[in-house]
Amino acid sequence: MRTADIRTRFLDFFAARGHTVVPSAPLPTPDPTLLFVNAGMVPFKPYLTGESPAPWQRATSVQKCVRTLDIEEVGRTTRHGSFFQMNGNFSFGDYFKEEAIGLAWELSTAPVADGGFGLDPARIWVTVHHSDGEARGIWRRVAGLPDERIVARGDEDNFWSMGVPGPCGPCSELYYDRGPALGPEGGPAVDEDRYMEFWNLVFMQYERGEGPGKSGYPILGELPRRNIDTGMGLERMATLLQGVDNLYETDETRPVLDRAAELAGVRYGADAEADVRLRVVADHVRTALMLLADGTAPGNEGRGYVLRRVLRRAVRSMRQLGHQDRALPELLPVARDLMAVSYPEVAEGFARIADQAYGEEDAFRDTLKQGTTVLDTAVAEVKAAGGRSLPGRQAFLLHDTYGFPIDLTLEMAAEQGVEVDREGFTALMNAQRERARADARARKSGAADTAALRAVLTEHGPTDWRAWEALESDARVLALLGPAGPVPVARTGDVVTAVLDRTPFYAESGGQDSDAGRLSGASVEADVLDVQRPLPGLVVHQVRVTAGELAPGGAVHAAVDPEWRLGARQAHSGTHVLHAALRQVLGPTALQSGSYNRPGYLRLDFPWRGALGPAVRGDVEEAANRALRRDLPVDVRWMTLPEAKELGALALFDETYGERVRVVEIGGAWSRELCGGTHVERSAQIGVLSLTSESSVGAGMRRLEAAVGIEAFDHLARERDLVGRIAEQLQAPRAELPERIAALLDRMKSTERENQRLRDEATAARAAGLAGTAVDAAGTAVVTATADGGADAARSLAVAVRDRLPANRPAVVAVGGTAGGGGIVVVAVNRAARDAGRSASDLVKRLLDGRGGGSPDLAQGGGLPARRITEVLADLPGLVAAAAG
Repeated sequence: MRTADIRTRFLDFFAARGHTVVPSAPLPTPDPTLLFVNAGMVPFKPYLTGESPAPWQRATSVQKCVRTLDIEEVGRTTRHGSFFQMNGNFSFGDYFKEEAIGLAWELSTAPVADGGFGLDPARIWVTVHHSDGEARGIWRRVAGLPDERIVARGDEDNFWSMGVPGPCGPCSELYYDRGPALGPEGGPAVDEDRYMEFWNLVFMQYERGEGPGKSGYPILGELPRRNIDTGMGLERMATLLQGVDNLYETDETRPVLDRAAELAGVRYGADAEADVRLRVVADHVRTALMLLADGTAPGNEGRGYVLRRVLRRAVRSMRQLGHQDRALPELLPVARDLMAVSYPEVAEGFARIADQAYGEEDAFRDTLKQGTTVLDTAVAEVKAAGGRSLPGRQAFLLHDTYGFPIDLTLEMAAEQGVEVDREGFTALMNAQRERARADARARKSGAADTAALRAVLTEHGPTDWRAWEALESDARVLALLGPAGPVPVARTGDVVTAVLDRTPFYAESGGQDSDAGRLSGASVEADVLDVQRPLPGLVVHQVRVTAGELAPGGAVHAAVDPEWRLGARQAHSGTHVLHAALRQVLGPTALQSGSYNRPGYLRLDFPWRGALGPAVRGDVEEAANRALRRDLPVDVRWMTLPEAKELGALALFDETYGERVRVVEIGGAWSRELCGGTHVERSAQIGVLSLTSESSVGAGMRRLEAAVGIEAFDHLARERDLVGRIAEQLQAPRAELPERIAALLDRMKSTERENQRLRDEATAARAAGLAGTAVDAAGTAVVTATADGGADAARSLAVAVRDRLPANRPAVVAVGGTAGGGGIVVVAVNRAARDAGRSASDLVKRLLDGRGGGSPDLAQGGGLPARRITEVLADLPGLVAAAAG
C-alpha cells in the first residue's frame, strides 16, 4: 500500500466516524518555543490546553513534522527521520479512552478490503501507564489482548505533559512485532526495533502543577473537559505495510536513495557506511523539499539554519559517496514527484524551490573550496612547526565560520598525515551547544511566564479586538503584569503589561508593527509602547504611565494615534502592492518569504539569484506606482481556506490560518493575499512608493526596502536636494550630470595612471642607483633602503632593486617604510638566493623578532616604531652572513 493511500485511508476512516478533516498546518510555527511543527498535536495545542474553544468536537489530520534534535542519528537507526508525517485523531471533550482505543484497534486490524490496514492482531502489543487499570481493562475487553501483551510502563514512557503546568494524562502505545529476524522476543520492553511503535494514544484527563521533567510534579485534579490526542507515524505504518526494513526504504524515500546510489556508482546494501550516507541523502532531500515548499529559506540562524544544515549534509554525503558534481538537480525532482501526490504545492512551487536549493548547493561547493584552502594552509603551518595535530580551535573555526563539517576536516587532514585535536573541537562545540540550550531554555521559559495571562484568558475570555473597524474604544483594565507577575497598581514612570477587555490597537503580526497611542482615564494617562498576542485570543499592551495611577478594574479610553495608523495602513498595503509588482516584473517565483512594515517604511524578502540591477528595480518601482495612480479598490473578504486557495490567494508560510480566512484584494486578482493587517481603502491613498535599498540576506534571498507615503516624499525631496547641490557645484544642468560626472571620473583615472607612471619611473631610476650600493655578505649581494609612501611603495622599490641585481648571484633586498604610524620592512630575494637557502619570510621574521611573514621570495613585517627602521635594516648583512655560515 502506497504511503499516499495509507494517508487517504486514515483520513477517510475518521471522516466517516464524525471527524472534521483539518489540513496540515505549514511546518514553520508561530509558537516561540518551536522552530517547526514537531508533533501532530501542535496546531491543536490552543484547543487541547483550553486557551481557545475548539471549532469541532472531533478532528483528524495528517500533519507535516520536522525534528532535528536527533539529526546525527538519521540514517543510523530505523526510527529517526528529520521529516515525517503524523496521522492523528482528536477529541475535544467528546469521546475518551474506550472509543479512542476501539477506533485505533478497528483501523489497525480491519481487513484492507473493509477500509482497515489489515495488521495481524496476534502481533500487536500495547503499553499502558502502570496506574491506568482502566486502559488495561479496555484493551482486554475491546481487543481481547492477553495480559502478557499489555505492558505497564512508568512516567518516562507512558505519561504525557507539555513540560509546563497544564493538561496531562496517561498514554497507551501500539507496537507491532516484525518477527524474530529483527530481534529477541519479549515485547517492546526488550527490543523496540523488532517491536515497532506505530501509534500513541494520549488520554488528557488531569491538570498538572509546577515541577521539572516528566515526573515529580503534582497532579492538581481532573480536567473539566477530557481530550484525546493520538499520533500514528505515517512512515512507520508504511514500513509495516510495505514490508521494508526501515522508513528510508518506503515508497516516498527509496527512489531518492536509489537515484543517489546510481549517481555515486554504489549499491545499497553492499557497505554499511555507504548505506548510512544514502539514507541521510534520501531523508534530507525530502526534508529540504518540504521546508522550502512551506516558505523556509536557507539562512544562518533559526529555521533557515536548520534548512541550510540539512541541505549541506545531503550534499556532503553525496561527496563522501564519491559524487563530486552537483547532486540536488538530480535528486530534488525525484522527491518532488513522490511527494506531489499528497502535497501538490511542491510541484506548483518547484521553480522557486529548485532555485533556492540549487543556489545553496552552489554556495556550499564554493564554501568547500574556501574551507579546503584554509585547511591546507593550517595543515602546512602545523607541519612547518613540527607538529602532527591540527588544533581544535582551527577545526572549530572551519566548522563555525566556513561551514566545514568536522568529519570532512578529519578525513582531509588524515589524507595529509595530520591528526585533529578532536577533544578540543568537541569542547568548543559543547560550549556552543550549551549556549544554544541556554537560549532555548530562556525561550521556553516564556511558556511558564504565560501562566498569569492564561488565567486572565480563562477568567475573562478573549479580548474584544476592534482594530479593523475602530481607532478608539472605552475599556476596562482586567490585569496589570510586571516582570515578577501581577502588580496591584502602576504609577508615573512605571512600564507594565496591561490587559484590557476590549481594544482598538493592532497587535504586531503578519509583518505589521503594532499601533501606538494612549490610554486615558479619570486619574491616569499612559503611552502605549507595544501591543502583542502572547496567547490566541488575548491582546496585551505594554504601557508607560505618564501621569496618575493605573490599576486593575479601572476604566480607560483607548485611542490609537490616527497618524500612526494611517502610516501603518499605507505601509502594509504598499507591501502588497510591491509584492504584486515584483511578481509582475520577475514572474511567479518571486514569492514573498518575509516582510516587515511600519509607518513610512516597508521591507520585503523574496527568493532570487543575484542582484536585480537598476533597470529591473526601476521597472518594479514603476509597476508599483502605476498601481497607485490607477487608484485600485482595496477589498476585504472572508471565506474558507479551500475557497481562498481556489481563488488563487497567496498564503504566507509563517502564518497560521483558521477555518475562515481574511482575503485582501487590491485591484481584484492583481493582488490577492491572505492577510490580517490594516489597509487603505484605495491604492491611491498609499501616496508614493520609493525603493531605497536592495540587498542580499542569504544565499538565493534578496531584500527590497522602500519608503511609503509622506516619508517617500521626504526621501525623494532629499535626493532632489542632493542632486541640486551637485549640479550647483559642477555648474551643470541636472540632465547632464551623469555625463559630466563620468567625464570627471575618466579624468581622475587618467591623472592617476599618469601619476603612477611617474612614480614607476622614479622608482626605476632610484632602483638603478640603489643596485649599485650592494654590499657583500658571505657571497650574497645585500641592499637596504627606505621608501616614502607606505607599504606599496616599499614593496615596489624592493622588487625593482632585486630585479636590477645580477640574476646569477644571490641577492637580498630590504626596504623600510611606514604604515599606520608604525614601521614596516619588506624583504625580497632572487632565485639564486632561494636556491642558496635564503628565504624572505625567514629573514623578515628574524629582523622583526617573528613579526611578519609571506612567501620565500617576498615577505613583509611590522610592529616596530618608525624610528627603529634604520637600526633594523643595519642588521640585515650580519643576518645574511650568519645564515650562510
